[in-house]
Amino acid sequence: MLTHDDVLTLFHECGHGLHHLLTQVDELAVSGIHGVEWDAVELPSQFMENFCWEWNVLQHMTAHVDTGAPLPRALFDKMLAAKNFQSGMQTLRQIEFALFDMLLHTSHDPAVDFLPLLHTVRQEVAVMHPPAWSRTAHTFSHIFAGGYAAGYYSYKWAEVLSADAYAAFEETAAADGTPSAETGRKYRESILEAGGSRPAMESFKAFRGREPTLDALLRHQGMAA
Repeated sequence: MLTHDDVLTLFHECGHGLHHLLTQVDELAVSGIHGVEWDAVELPSQFMENFCWEWNVLQHMTAHVDTGAPLPRALFDKMLAAKNFQSGMQTLRQIEFALFDMLLHTSHDPAVDFLPLLHTVRQEVAVMHPPAWSRTAHTFSHIFAGGYAAGYYSYKWAEVLSADAYAAFEETAAADGTPSAETGRKYRESILEAGGSRPAMESFKAFRGREPTLDALLRHQGMAA
């Protein structure tokens, strides 16, 4: 009786659990997710969500409540299309919030009204502009009361990291889609076992052999072939 969103959440939190469970670091302050930079701590969790959008995974873990039949492929294709609907607009929205947040906490004079700053950011990146009376920034609780001040960009950056990490499994999968055990071992040792014992970028490069790129995220969200 779980919805697909419920399954996404389950896989997401399982990623955090694996980060803790598989740590090889004895110092609590840097073991598991502890000590991992804010903009990388969601890598293992968002990484796991990718499996919930794989037909080879879903067809084996779904069943109709009455008939027991697995999820129809046609319905899965519709879910995938809905997932990527207007994903470019969603990306621009996150960029708008992230830029506003970063500028607000770096170069903006706190004695000056911040609405013109938001307007400037929207002039640069927004496609659809809200009405003049909109006061979105006044309810931006993530950066004013949620601990994300000057760090809202981490939402999108974590997606870049997780998509690129998952792409390694796509690149090395068998013809039938079976993930590579060797890639899994390397991911476990490079990222999950290391925890916060070293900079997250070092862990990522140990796994991928390079710095992250945007390619996989754009592809997963339907914005690139």
